Amino acid sequence: MNTPDTGSDFMGGFVVDELACTRRHLRIAVVTETWPPEINGVALTLSRLVEGLRARDHTLQLIRPRQPAETGGAALAPASAGQDAMDLLTGGVPIPRYPHMRMGLPATRGLIKRWSLQRPDVVHIATEGPLGWSAVRAAQRLMLPTVSDFRTNFHDYSRHYGVGWLRKPIVAYLRKFHNRTVCTTVPTYQLKAQLEASGFERLQVIPRGVDLQRFNPCHRSAALRSRWGADDDMPVMLCVSRLAAEKSLLELVDAYRAARSEGIRCKLVMVGDGPMLPELQARCPEAHFAGLQRGLDLSRHYASADLFAFPSQTETFGNVVIEAMASGVAVVAYRHAAAGEWLQHGHSAWLAEPGNALDFRKQVLRALVSPADRRIRAESARAIAHELDWPQVVDQFEGVLADAAASAAAPRLAQRAHNQPEPSTSVAPRPVSSTTLSSPTRSPSA
Repeated sequence: MNTPDTGSDFMGGFVVDELACTRRHLRIAVVTETWPPEINGVALTLSRLVEGLRARDHTLQLIRPRQPAETGGAALAPASAGQDAMDLLTGGVPIPRYPHMRMGLPATRGLIKRWSLQRPDVVHIATEGPLGWSAVRAAQRLMLPTVSDFRTNFHDYSRHYGVGWLRKPIVAYLRKFHNRTVCTTVPTYQLKAQLEASGFERLQVIPRGVDLQRFNPCHRSAALRSRWGADDDMPVMLCVSRLAAEKSLLELVDAYRAARSEGIRCKLVMVGDGPMLPELQARCPEAHFAGLQRGLDLSRHYASADLFAFPSQTETFGNVVIEAMASGVAVVAYRHAAAGEWLQHGHSAWLAEPGNALDFRKQVLRALVSPADRRIRAESARAIAHELDWPQVVDQFEGVLADAAASAAAPRLAQRAHNQPEPSTSVAPRPVSSTTLSSPTRSPSA
């Protein structure tokens, strides 16, 4: 990167900074295969973390696939004018069934060359595709400490697309990928336990964050509700999601139709796009399909609803749940991911038992007929969302990166002090210190 090297030794053809990691300021390489304007939880969460780290005066280099609107060849190359000068762009191809997203092409040699000349203190790898794997290999070659994220349940997605037989090979690949890093961050303790049972090592819990100003009850709009065809007395049930098979959205449609069949006045609003849109429109023509929403428009959709119903059980976290919580909207979901970690059934949400679609439907019906309970649980959920404000999450993430960088720097500094040569092979890194976030308490189902 563009920070001058100090106190460095030359070893094996690579520049090794001996003092870089003793400073609070870090040079961080971030490798990802998804980035805004792509709309998904990984891209949006990572962009907020990068923004937060840059605001704390760290130097970041973003390495990602070139997006369709960006010109250039396939080779790893500096970003164009108007982008951050530190960014490096590589070739990419559309992901099957997700054509709006890109998968980075392998770039091991290019990364080794770049990081040999401008050595980062720590490498953060956010995605597990070909570009992410290249980053793991390049970092190992250069003995750079790496931190990875486990953000997407690709192995669970396989059963929704007729390739369930690939689940075990996918898990084996993900385990091999993440166990080569100093530390893997996961968003919930539930996921941490599941991955540990599958042989994943050195896992650290860091939740996702939420913008409490952007997602706020103050954005409620009577005009928007009127366009939906909902008066003040009609509860609006909202879902914000990619409209795809792995989100189990037919369970939501079934619950809505069950409510209507029992004479409950309500409106279903679905925000998002995806391959299931035609099927959902055919099955539930009376619902309002709002398409993709961004910025203030998305904030208004959240805050103008009365109930957020989310049937997905394939999330690693589910950013949309905490966005609804921050927006002052009561939640119905499965006891899974963010909902299972941060909400309590009977106190701050209605939570169904995982895998029980009938229970999910029952909880939706209970919520729709209980305006007073919706109000109480929404207030409790918004109070909980304050614990997930972005500055707190960035602080935890910064600590993990600093610990990873220090775990690599300490042996080199000790060897220098005793005039001992560097070993020819790297040693297994020590686990980073545990997160300061305490596990949220849960109460038995009400």
